[in-house]
Amino acid sequence: MAALFRGSRNLLLRWTKHVDLAFVSSRSMASKTPIGFVGLGNMGSPMAKNLLRNGYPVIATDVFPESCKELQDMGAQVVDSPSDVAEKADRILTMLPSSPNVIEVYTGPNGILKKVKKGTLLIDSSTIDPAVSREMAVAAEKMGAVFMDAPVSGGVGAASMAKLTFMVGGAEEEYNAAQELLTCMGANVVYCGGVGTGQAAKICNNMLLAIGMIGTAETMNLGIRLGLDPKLLAKILNMSSGRCWSSDTYNPAPGVMEGVPSANNYQGGFGTTLMAKDLGLAQNTATNTKTPIPLGSLAHQIFRVMCSRGYANKDFSSVFQFLREEEGQ
Repeated sequence: MAALFRGSRNLLLRWTKHVDLAFVSSRSMASKTPIGFVGLGNMGSPMAKNLLRNGYPVIATDVFPESCKELQDMGAQVVDSPSDVAEKADRILTMLPSSPNVIEVYTGPNGILKKVKKGTLLIDSSTIDPAVSREMAVAAEKMGAVFMDAPVSGGVGAASMAKLTFMVGGAEEEYNAAQELLTCMGANVVYCGGVGTGQAAKICNNMLLAIGMIGTAETMNLGIRLGLDPKLLAKILNMSSGRCWSSDTYNPAPGVMEGVPSANNYQGGFGTTLMAKDLGLAQNTATNTKTPIPLGSLAHQIFRVMCSRGYANKDFSSVFQFLREEEGQ
């Protein structure tokens, strides 16, 4: 009788374990429904790849079809337009260059909101004007969808390694749903407040980044002119109070660090055009809020001049090269 009881008990335990595993499996599979992705540029492509690596089916599109090929080879489904993405997915991420691109992708003739399903979660990781994010949120709400802004910091390298920082703005009750996806692509996901606050945080960060990079470039150039070895100068800066991200992680002087744009003729990285665009956003928001940003305004002008002098497609750390060339003017 005891043996029979033990056998029944073991059978029950095995059955219970099987049911629990099946429940966990089905719950896991339910969360891995297709994710839409619009915008497969330098940042969007590695972000979408990380979703695939985490087991999410991806439905993608880009204005340049050739940008989709690598992702398609990894198993993503490629469609013709943002509206086609919206028809097939109820969680969609967008990563686009500017405010006009975002407006077109969401509200244009073939935009997401043309075919968006009620309850769809829309996450925009572009860096745009906070006012545009709020406009898109209103338009999405009219269609029964939820819009959140989640711009990123970290650049192409961090995007490839899933180490981005996401700054999230939107309804707090939707944050957990957004976080589930964003943690597949980033190391830090920070809730900032209502729609537009993610953009506000990103704009502030990039203004400081631009100012810091110009300061680092000026410092490295001056030190070299004074006869200091650039690697030695960088070492001293990075153990002193002048240390910053631009000096210890992304040094603009060639020959100081490996694996950064300054070691590759300023190719790759974060383009000067994009930095000028972000500083323009900072300038606009500062004007609208009557906030003085004298160094931010000067940084904006420097990067705009660089764009007109052949640096538009180079990494923004090429401001070091720009300053060196200005010496001979």
